[in-house]
Amino acid sequence: MNKFRVWIRPLGSCCRLRVDGCQNAEWLLARLSRSFAFKSCEPMNVDIATSSCTFQVLYTSDMSRTRFDRLMASIPEVTVMSDPA
Repeated sequence: MNKFRVWIRPLGSCCRLRVDGCQNAEWLLARLSRSFAFKSCEPMNVDIATSSCTFQVLYTSDMSRTRFDRLMASIPEVTVMSDPA
């Protein structure tokens, strides 16, 4: 699989992810579901103009923000980007 960009914006008890390409977003969701007690996310929104997909993931007691950031950085296919405010 080719590398793709993921923009992460922390939002308190969750974070919003914007992923380059919906196929990549689906792959990432499947990958995350194997990594921790991740059962669902907010509905995925598709931006046709940029062909990106966004969704939110809740932080849990099993997956804190710091641990989630480390997990995202450890996925070789993902290039983590900071989402501008």
